[in-house]
Amino acid sequence: MLVDDIVAITRQISLERVLEAYQVGVFPMAVPEARVFTWHHPDPRAIIPLDAYHVPRRLQRTLRQGRFEVTFDKAFADVMRGCAQGRPVWIGPAFHRIYGELHQRGHAHSVEVWQGEKLVGGLYGVHLGGGFFAESKFHRATDASKVAVASLILRLNERGFRLLEVQYLTDHLAQFGTIEIPDTEYQRRLRQALAVECVFP
Repeated sequence: MLVDDIVAITRQISLERVLEAYQVGVFPMAVPEARVFTWHHPDPRAIIPLDAYHVPRRLQRTLRQGRFEVTFDKAFADVMRGCAQGRPVWIGPAFHRIYGELHQRGHAHSVEVWQGEKLVGGLYGVHLGGGFFAESKFHRATDASKVAVASLILRLNERGFRLLEVQYLTDHLAQFGTIEIPDTEYQRRLRQALAVECVFP
């Protein structure tokens, strides 16, 4: 998180405000100790191009081996709790409530990665139109979060999505072909994505 990408600070957060924010390229984080929410608008912005992504060879082998089972929207709350274990600062009670409601309304989805009956990894994010805005991921087994990202990319391509936004470029995401684009280009792609309707589940 970069301090200079904060565009607003509020003491309240609501489902409507969150949806409005994503539509203009802004997303929230929580600062529990200050009891406020910060609203972020990175420039440049990180995306995984759905027409030019990359899955590392070793991960391709892992996917073929069938060591993991992948599901979608089967354990959204559990995935959020898994993500919160590594990021307790900004995934607090308000986020569980808001994003849980977004999920119930079809605006937030999860990818679950299982070994047997054990949830070992996953990710969640927001879905508007033909855009998916990845929020957070976690793993409890080697490669589980990578499997979640690769499975998300494949699902979005299957369903005709136009945009996969991942907020910030990290070494973990770079291996999937993640790029950074200026805000002007991001806003153009965002408008195009919001203009189409895609089904995730």
